[in-house]
Amino acid sequence: MHDDRTLVESRLKRVLDERIRPAVHPASVPLEVSVWTAPGEPVPVAEGLAAPRTPIAVGDAWGAPWGTSWITVTGTVPAEWAGRTVEALLDLGFDANMPGFQCEGLVYRPDGTPVKGLNPQNQWVRIAAPAAGGERVELHVEAASNPVILDYHPFLPTELGDKETAGSEPRYELARMDLAVFDETVWQLVMDLEVLGELMAELPVEGARRWEVLRAVERALDAIDLQDVNGTAAAARARLAGVLAAPAVPSAHRISAVGHAHIDSAWLWPLRETVRKVARTTANMTALLEDEPDFVYTMSQAQQYAWIKEHRPEVYARVKKAVADGRFVPAGGMWVESDTNMPSSEAMARQFVHGKRFFLEEFGVENQEAWLPDTFGFTGGLPQIIRNAGSKWLLTQKISWSQVNKFPHHTFLWEGIDGTRIFTHFPPVDTYNCSMKGSEIAHAARNFRDKGVARHSIAPTGWGDGGGGTTREMVAKAARLRDLEGSATVRWERPAEFFAKAQAEYPQPPVWVGELYLELHRATLTSQARTKQGNRRSENLLREAELWCATAALRTGLPYPYEELDRIWKTVLLHQFHDILPGSSIAWVHREAEATYAGLAAELEALIGRAQRALAGDAAGGRELVFNAAPHARAGVPAGAAGPGGTGPAGAGCSVTARAEGGFVLANGLLSVTVDGDGLVVSAVDLATGRETVAPGARANLLQLHPDFPNMWDAWDVDEFYRNTVTDLTGADSVTVAADAPDAAAVRVARSFGSSTVVQTLTLRAGAKRLDIDTEVDWHETEKFLKAAFPLDVHTERYAAETQFGHLYRPTHTNTSWDAAKFEACNHRFVHLDEPGWGVALVTASTYGHDVTRTVREDDGGTTTTVRFSLLRAPRFPDPRTDQGTHRFRHALVPGAGIPDAVREGYLISLPERTVTGSVEAVRPLVELDEDAIVVSAVKLADDGSGDLVVRVYEANGGRARGRLTTSFPLAGAVPCDLLERPWDGTRGEIAADGAGVTLALRPFELVTLRLTPGA
Repeated sequence: MHDDRTLVESRLKRVLDERIRPAVHPASVPLEVSVWTAPGEPVPVAEGLAAPRTPIAVGDAWGAPWGTSWITVTGTVPAEWAGRTVEALLDLGFDANMPGFQCEGLVYRPDGTPVKGLNPQNQWVRIAAPAAGGERVELHVEAASNPVILDYHPFLPTELGDKETAGSEPRYELARMDLAVFDETVWQLVMDLEVLGELMAELPVEGARRWEVLRAVERALDAIDLQDVNGTAAAARARLAGVLAAPAVPSAHRISAVGHAHIDSAWLWPLRETVRKVARTTANMTALLEDEPDFVYTMSQAQQYAWIKEHRPEVYARVKKAVADGRFVPAGGMWVESDTNMPSSEAMARQFVHGKRFFLEEFGVENQEAWLPDTFGFTGGLPQIIRNAGSKWLLTQKISWSQVNKFPHHTFLWEGIDGTRIFTHFPPVDTYNCSMKGSEIAHAARNFRDKGVARHSIAPTGWGDGGGGTTREMVAKAARLRDLEGSATVRWERPAEFFAKAQAEYPQPPVWVGELYLELHRATLTSQARTKQGNRRSENLLREAELWCATAALRTGLPYPYEELDRIWKTVLLHQFHDILPGSSIAWVHREAEATYAGLAAELEALIGRAQRALAGDAAGGRELVFNAAPHARAGVPAGAAGPGGTGPAGAGCSVTARAEGGFVLANGLLSVTVDGDGLVVSAVDLATGRETVAPGARANLLQLHPDFPNMWDAWDVDEFYRNTVTDLTGADSVTVAADAPDAAAVRVARSFGSSTVVQTLTLRAGAKRLDIDTEVDWHETEKFLKAAFPLDVHTERYAAETQFGHLYRPTHTNTSWDAAKFEACNHRFVHLDEPGWGVALVTASTYGHDVTRTVREDDGGTTTTVRFSLLRAPRFPDPRTDQGTHRFRHALVPGAGIPDAVREGYLISLPERTVTGSVEAVRPLVELDEDAIVVSAVKLADDGSGDLVVRVYEANGGRARGRLTTSFPLAGAVPCDLLERPWDGTRGEIAADGAGVTLALRPFELVTLRLTPGA
């Protein structure tokens, strides 16, 4: 037989495109269209419906960037259409290839009832099935003219990312606005041919199945009269029935499809637009659930449910009903799909606390899975947090984006830093926007790495990022793929059903230990420094507010601000979404985030001030009290207490001595630090051991500037070649003494480079075994990367970086491609390096990104290990003015530090003391621990208002620790809890409570939450 495959396949494409698809709507009449444009931000529905309209026609321009237009369409169903299915086809000027990234609409009836959303892949609104003829049609569209930011030539700088710079020129032209007949038979034929054509393209040419499908398609095309597609579609379908009925082979890969729309809570649109995106998508999905009995839809992010509840209660009522029916499935149990690298220990825990509690209270649903398809890598502390939240599974897809190494598993156990293991699945379809294309289904089956021992994978199905969700076409394709020879099988299933099946069939999966590092998007640890600093400051202030408000409540009876703290936490958690905190959103998002963080800081400062005032007593008392919110004693004040302060570690007074060759020597009896004439640290000697910290011939606190123009994903990525070119900022405008007093010695260094300036103050304080470095940068560079380098005389093959509830180790070498790919990584408050018996810590108050490299010196054969903190970037997409302006950073170099010192100094630099004048002599801590390795993460009142005190602790050093937690109030009971403050039903280390406290025995990095009931 001659090979005519190409001929038939080309015929199929043309006939589908030019004859069959147009025949889905064989008859149409135009609708009358009118419009009203809201003058500013979106208006309430009632106002939009009532506003006066002016006529507009197809082809007319509409929609300034970020504007809202209320478009009304009216018409009458022709009498001759009686008995037929009729739809309105409403094309706002869509680009069919960009769902979720352009204009969108939500359709309402005249009474304000929402009907469904409009997007490029969902332009129809069902009017009647069947029509009676003569029906009057009136629909209103709340149309959002969101500009296209990520265009066909992506990553070009644009001013469209903020309404303040986007201009007012219309972005769209109104396209088709018609009533049309919908021919169900032709539409089904389109689905038949698409599924078979896509399947055929994936089958081996030498296999019989491909040729059987090809011949059936050919026969179907022969049956179609191209001048009467509607009259011959049924005959064509009949010729395809046989190949569509052939069942899949028993060994076929099994795909659990779940409807999905990964809606970014902010990204290339502001938060307020996401509120409307969620409403449009959920309106569509609840309607599709009513039409398709097998279909199941899932949505994560409790915040998005809360938005619908507040802003679109009619849609929320439909969601609640669908949830109750088991068809609309809340997933993930987090407040948002957050970044997981940068949020603090408590913030990561509270993502699950607030997310799971919302789903429990609203729907009676408790999630067992964490659902993070698009998050940029996963911290090694996450498995324990998931388990402590009462969950046991994790889904993500993003690791498939890694640039260098292909992850070896799709289903596996992920082991965190404490040993907790979580059953984890990466969908081999390699997208969270599956559309049921044959190429996607075939890729999932071929790509699945666990063949022979497992057969199940999941496919989140629907348009995402900007929303849209699953379409009727995707559902129709899934129905045909349910049991089709040559294809993986497809079933609509809830995430929990998939995980239960996958775990049952694969009881001994492989284990991956440590972080799930994404070999991409590394620069999100640095972009948008103000957003990151706002997050860190908010986390620290929340810790303080909870601690002092709980203390004041138990000590003085001051009412605990439950509602205020709940609202503030939820706002902070929202801004940890994986395109806000990472700095990858448009300018509008980050401008608003900066203002939001400032408002939260003011609120939290007021709460802290009120609580401390209640605790300190009458200000006229004249006593100065130092409040210490850190989990370690400071200047004689215990952790979580207040006292007169003034006593700290032993050490001499501070001095600054000029050097003959330029620069100064700072000393305090614990450290001797030499700053040269260029303002760089050339020596930092630990006087207790005589050990030099700075590598021979090197200079520390060296600012370095790199070009920074990645191949794509500007705000997200830094590519390794950036290191090929570097400028050391060694020239100083001035190096002067900033302070010469008994309690501090400091040097001020001013530099200028490019269009920017930097001022650094290097301070050595009395009794402190650390050099504080305060940096102020007035940054006006473009596509540059600013680093602060510390070359250390330390030989080590690994270093520690703090993460949630502990730390993890990364290599300093590049032995393997996996090691080399980690050229930019995340830390929380510290990075620590050591040799046996001696180490160095570098601590930071607000930066996350860093890199560590090692070289061997030629002159003495010693090893120089260089730690560099990442300070600032200047990408131009999606925010063309990223990070321009003034920034302040604080770091510290801690010679002679072990891990316990790194933990302590990291907290101390992040939680500075507060001084309040009052009448009391001291404020005792609510709880005290006699073991420094056990660190208090949170002290708060229980969320249920019972008055119980919740204390969260963890082992911070990576070893086993025994300690006793005592209370300064009568203790009636102590119960281990999960993160939601419910009695813990799992196993714990040794915990024994009595009337005075609790005895703890913790495993390395073990996290324990205690619920303490005060006695009378």
